[in-house]
Amino acid sequence: MVKLNSRILNFAHNANPQLFKLIIEFSYTTYSIVGSTHSRFESNRLLNELSKSGRVDEARQLFDKMLVRDEFTWNTMVAAYANSGRLSDATQLFSETPIKTPITWSSLISGYCRHERETEAFRLFWQMQIEGQMPSQFTLGSVLRLCSMLGLLQRGEQIHGYTIKTGFDSSDFVLTGLVDMYAKCKHILEAEYLFGMSPDSKNNVMWTAMVTGYSQNGECFKAMKCFRAMRSEGVESNQFTFPGILTACAAVSAHGFGAQVHGCIVRSGFGANVFVQSALVDMYAKCGDLASAKTALENMEADDVVSWNSMIVGCVRQGHLEDALILFEKMHARDMKSDSFTYPSVLNSFAVLKEIENAKAVHCLIIKSGFEAYVLVANALVDMYAKQGNLDWAFRMFDLIQDKDVISWTSLVTGYAHNGSHGKALGLFCDMRIAGIDLDQFVVASVLSACAELTVLEFGQQIHANCTKFGLQSSLSVDNSLVTMYAKCGCIEEANRVFDAMRVRNVISWTALIVGYAQNGRGRDSLKFYDKMIATGTNPDFITFIGLLFACSHAGLVENGRTYFKSMDKVFGIKPGPEHYACMIDLLGRSGKLKEAEGLVNQMTMEPDATVWKALLAACRVHGNVELGEKAAKNLLELEPFNAVPYVLLSNMYSAAGRWEDAARVRRLMKSMGISKEPGCSWIEINSQVNRFMSEDRGHPRTAEIYSKLDEIMILIKEAGYVPDMNFALQDMDEEGKEIGLAYHSEKLAIAFGLLTVPPGAPIRIFKNLRVCGDCHTAMKYISRVFLRHIILRDPNCFHHFKEGNCSCGDYW
Repeated sequence: MVKLNSRILNFAHNANPQLFKLIIEFSYTTYSIVGSTHSRFESNRLLNELSKSGRVDEARQLFDKMLVRDEFTWNTMVAAYANSGRLSDATQLFSETPIKTPITWSSLISGYCRHERETEAFRLFWQMQIEGQMPSQFTLGSVLRLCSMLGLLQRGEQIHGYTIKTGFDSSDFVLTGLVDMYAKCKHILEAEYLFGMSPDSKNNVMWTAMVTGYSQNGECFKAMKCFRAMRSEGVESNQFTFPGILTACAAVSAHGFGAQVHGCIVRSGFGANVFVQSALVDMYAKCGDLASAKTALENMEADDVVSWNSMIVGCVRQGHLEDALILFEKMHARDMKSDSFTYPSVLNSFAVLKEIENAKAVHCLIIKSGFEAYVLVANALVDMYAKQGNLDWAFRMFDLIQDKDVISWTSLVTGYAHNGSHGKALGLFCDMRIAGIDLDQFVVASVLSACAELTVLEFGQQIHANCTKFGLQSSLSVDNSLVTMYAKCGCIEEANRVFDAMRVRNVISWTALIVGYAQNGRGRDSLKFYDKMIATGTNPDFITFIGLLFACSHAGLVENGRTYFKSMDKVFGIKPGPEHYACMIDLLGRSGKLKEAEGLVNQMTMEPDATVWKALLAACRVHGNVELGEKAAKNLLELEPFNAVPYVLLSNMYSAAGRWEDAARVRRLMKSMGISKEPGCSWIEINSQVNRFMSEDRGHPRTAEIYSKLDEIMILIKEAGYVPDMNFALQDMDEEGKEIGLAYHSEKLAIAFGLLTVPPGAPIRIFKNLRVCGDCHTAMKYISRVFLRHIILRDPNCFHHFKEGNCSCGDYW
């Protein structure tokens, strides 16, 4: 009698399939001649060997030729079909089985569970009981695994109830399945309770389920505590335990604990397991220990794309973008297949490094490998092109995405906002809401930023309401954006209310309020908030000092400004940049200390940029220092020869000094070079509609009313003492023409419209793209007093709050 084992069967099948068939025939013939119980046992053993080795068709051939089949024979064949995924064959054979035992049912149910066929699996589970068969612990384990895989909490709870009713809840096998099910269904407290109620003899599978459950539910410190208890109980960890605890260490950057786990891995002999190695690479990379991550990666016996992805992501997060790209090149050189997680990190590196040509090459590779259709990769392409400033390509990639998610929309909206296309960003946001996409904190922060730049307060208030509705107000980035938005829209009290309601604040929060108060003409309040910030232990940053020095400049606090400027480097180790020097020069210039301002320019450790020379030129224009102004203008024109600002400032300075010929020469030079001053534009938002005005604009539907109101305004403020300042009028006109031209400046048209439309008692908010002219500034003060209105005018420099004939800016012109 020939006895066969799986090694012989596998060798015969691989060497010669025809020989394999003859062996089966011979074996079966031999068994059938004997025709005894022993021969049936040998047939079943051979059938089992074939099934376990995956030779399902050969097993079926043997099954069909067996003259005598017992319970084991039928169950083995049903299980063979079910485990291999041939569920229709398994079901057909199951229906033919003469005697169905709990094992038969369990074999079929297990196959449906393994292949995530929820409906059929549970139908069979309940039918089994109807037909009087009691599920075994293995049947229950199969359906609980299905609940774990698919997150079927309600189904799992039903199974839990059944285990209590039948007493199976005392089985370690079933209890482990319940712990795993609750953990995977995000009900970690229930899993924790069952784990605590289990007998003292917990096995490593149950411990692993609990450690992994804590890790997957964000309870990382509990995962570490559980792992430590597992070790103290003397329970050995395995290749499933280690990845779970390493993931927990990675999530909270517990580098020290992770290193100790690494030691356990080495001692336990699992250091060569690819899943454990991959988790080690990920843990070290997320903890910022790129050297250890690289060592772990190099020690891997086989290349694993997940591990390489973790290493690339780690490099990107730590700012080692070039290293990330080098790793990607090595992957490509090793013929490793990149996946949908590799490309986003690589594209993010290109976005930051501005390497558009290499990025396009990788884009071609993505198209070639078919990953462009993956939403994760497509979103990264949108983000990359948007950050490169290539909005056309960003929109093209966005348009190709079939199932756009919130990340797709956020990438595009943020791209437009960061590239200055704020109106387009708001339009896309509206399209996003129409498409039914829910908000997240990133898109809200970007849209609020766009609202701040466009100063569309009502739109920003609507976003704020949406934040409250969706619970996003607790996000630090959203709160910071709200503070900035309200401050830039002139609502500094509302900005303060948002700030006071914040549970968590960082330097950005404090800086937003400090800058906001400074821009709204409340410099002393800026300084008070700076002192409060320092008292909380929050250190200022580069931007904070810009806000502080701006506040000192507009409040005339020269000595405070000097102190803050010196403290930057000496106290906080922040090297002053051109922006800080420009603020200091503006501060000194406003106080008439032009010599000191010039000396500060000469002391700069870096070359003065355009902002520095612009600040000095503006100060010279105000104080009539033509000689120094000419020097500043010369340097500014060298840096920005095609910018109209230095020409206009120089021309105005000559006009104020009565040097009309020089002023005309500058204007002729501008004309000959094809340089034109940006046209002034003012706008006011009424009922979510933005109304724009240009100088002497007659395109508004209510033009007649606006000009009539403006004529009334000019009469009343002249009676109150207003005198037009001809220095701000076009010089190639007669006196009457100059006065009419001044009267119809864009900001005056906007204020006339505001007086017609804004209810009494409400502030009138006007915004201008250029600095408000001195004549309009004076007129606004008179208008606020004559009409008893609070007028808020924002220009690129600051907010002007006009109340009772005064302005918050300090009247520096």
